[in-house]
Amino acid sequence: MLAGERLTADDGLALFQSHDLLAVGWLANHVREQRHGNVCYFNVNRHINPTNVCVAHCKLCAFGRSPDAPGAYTFALDEVFERAAQGVAEGATEFHIVGGLHPDLPFDYYLDLIRGLKQRFPHVHLKAFTMVEVHYYARISKLSIRDTLLKMKEAGVDSLPGGGAEIFHPRVRRIICDHKVSGQMWLQIARTAHEIGLRSNATMLYGHVETLEERVDHLLRLRETQDATHGFVAFIPLAFHPANTALAHLPRPTGLDDLRTMAVSRLVLDNFEHIKAYWIMLTPRIAQIALRFGANDLDGTVAEEKIYHDAGATTPEHLTRAELERLIRAAGRVPVERDTLYNPVDRSSMPLPIASARRSDGFIPASSLTL
Repeated sequence: MLAGERLTADDGLALFQSHDLLAVGWLANHVREQRHGNVCYFNVNRHINPTNVCVAHCKLCAFGRSPDAPGAYTFALDEVFERAAQGVAEGATEFHIVGGLHPDLPFDYYLDLIRGLKQRFPHVHLKAFTMVEVHYYARISKLSIRDTLLKMKEAGVDSLPGGGAEIFHPRVRRIICDHKVSGQMWLQIARTAHEIGLRSNATMLYGHVETLEERVDHLLRLRETQDATHGFVAFIPLAFHPANTALAHLPRPTGLDDLRTMAVSRLVLDNFEHIKAYWIMLTPRIAQIALRFGANDLDGTVAEEKIYHDAGATTPEHLTRAELERLIRAAGRVPVERDTLYNPVDRSSMPLPIASARRSDGFIPASSLTL
């Protein structure tokens, strides 16, 4: 690596198997500081999960519900807009939008959601719908993947999140998410999105039934796709939370595994500019340490995160901008607020926050629809 040579599968496996975590971390930190110096990025964002009703029933998931299950919900569009307005009032520059694969909602619901958000909040970046959701929308609308993505882009989607990648290897997917798109299809949808100008993130869910070899394979397949498209913005290693899932008997990843996975990801993914330490899943404490193990980003303020908290996450659902800056400075890094595409945010040039999404005719949004 220090010689400038690209790491192989054997190299990646050796790093995962190394007992000298500090040496692996030193190497990752060296690469991280070569690229980003002492800077650590964060953004002010809001998560919006329009529905938790899902037909997939993945074993890894504690978020999805059957339509008639306790806790199942589907937001009316006006409630989505109200929640978005709350985020804008807090200074959000990004809406991170993912949800379940609802058996009854048409594709037009999601397009209307995006159009409504873009009309009301044109300056906010819409990072919406995973590759898994795109595949489902294409199926229910009888459109090609490309045409589905084009309709999303036309409605106002600015980029795609990186969820649903899990582990690409078929053996793992058969166990943890057998009704979800294949790893090969996930990558193909990402390629198609990048081809039409929609950039995306990428993730890896680790710490369940996968082997170290399968982790390395996942990273190499992402690297190969990035070589071809240059469309991935950032990579986020996601620590598996087994509580309240069908895999609740599995232990959670340890802090050592979190830091090792972060470091190896930074070293193997030489063509990814940014590696995130997602504090929601890692805890703020581990995320701080990860800033010395290859990560150069703490994600954002988040607000109202549901997916991992349904799986037993005990972290806060929200951190303020000041709290994130304090965490970053305490780790010895320099905080820089960014937008979704890593442009520095100049608060002095931004429009004033909108206090409410209430319409001019006085309509008060419905709380939710249970379908």
